[in-house]
Amino acid sequence: MTAHPAISGIPLVLGGNVFGWTATGDEGFAVLDAFYEAGGRMIDTADVYSAWIPGHVGGESETYIGQWLASRGVRKDMRIHTKTGMLSAAKPASPGDMGDPGLYAPEKVLEHLDASLARLQTDYCDLYYAHRDFAELEVGQIVEAFDGAMKTGKVKSLGASNFTAPRLLAALDYADANALTPFIVLQNQYNLVARDAYGPELQQLCVERGIAMLPFFGLAAGYLTGKYREPVDFETTRGYRARDYAEAGPPVLAAMDAIAAETGASLPAIALAWLVRQPGIPAPLASARNVEQLLTLLEFTRVELTEAQLARLTGALQVDAQ
Repeated sequence: MTAHPAISGIPLVLGGNVFGWTATGDEGFAVLDAFYEAGGRMIDTADVYSAWIPGHVGGESETYIGQWLASRGVRKDMRIHTKTGMLSAAKPASPGDMGDPGLYAPEKVLEHLDASLARLQTDYCDLYYAHRDFAELEVGQIVEAFDGAMKTGKVKSLGASNFTAPRLLAALDYADANALTPFIVLQNQYNLVARDAYGPELQQLCVERGIAMLPFFGLAAGYLTGKYREPVDFETTRGYRARDYAEAGPPVLAAMDAIAAETGASLPAIALAWLVRQPGIPAPLASARNVEQLLTLLEFTRVELTEAQLARLTGALQVDAQ
């Protein structure tokens, strides 16, 4: 995994969804600077970030990251990951409704790639994702479109996001059978309280095929920070997304609290330390709006969970509660 072309530096992918939205100006640059100084080399973004915000059209995150890359002169040191497949003209009712199958027409993939690179102020990206799957498309259509992006020389490697095990397997087999570039990274939701999107079948596939899984929502939209426990907590601007995990979460938080008492580690560090001990995961993905949050995330690289502690965390989630 460490030789993977999209992976470098400390085992953390900095989530870019906050940049140009809740992390802006000097404060956002301070986060990126601190990440770089700590040895962070992977930044994840997407053309759709943050189109769901009133007044935003998408591309805000890429533009902000591009400004930082240009101002610091560190492009060659970084691994920049971006995505396409959700940014469409129609304003979605929610982020989950974003995109349409037409975005994976070969010419659209290339058009959106060029637009992303322009915003990022670079002539290549290290990892280009199909941001979501469209079941109505033959998987070969998606593979061929992204292989076309590789053939431009502007992309170093390809990834799939929000794919199931059968669809990822079909994509890999199609690429092999037709001598096309395969997906070598997967990005699905996975954390201590939401594990369905990276279950045993997908874990086995990733391990057997050498697919690097870089999970998003590693902190469950903030729920695993421990800040959102009571009903009133979920009524805040930042707490409303964490409520999706509230039903399944209390036993997990209880296990995390106990391990925090044993180790002195923060809850976010424990959540991320558990993730990197799971099959096929070389690095989790997490966002920080300020330097204080980033330093809390980085703590996980110094946390060594015992096998017994890992087992307690894994067993804390009731299977039927996910």
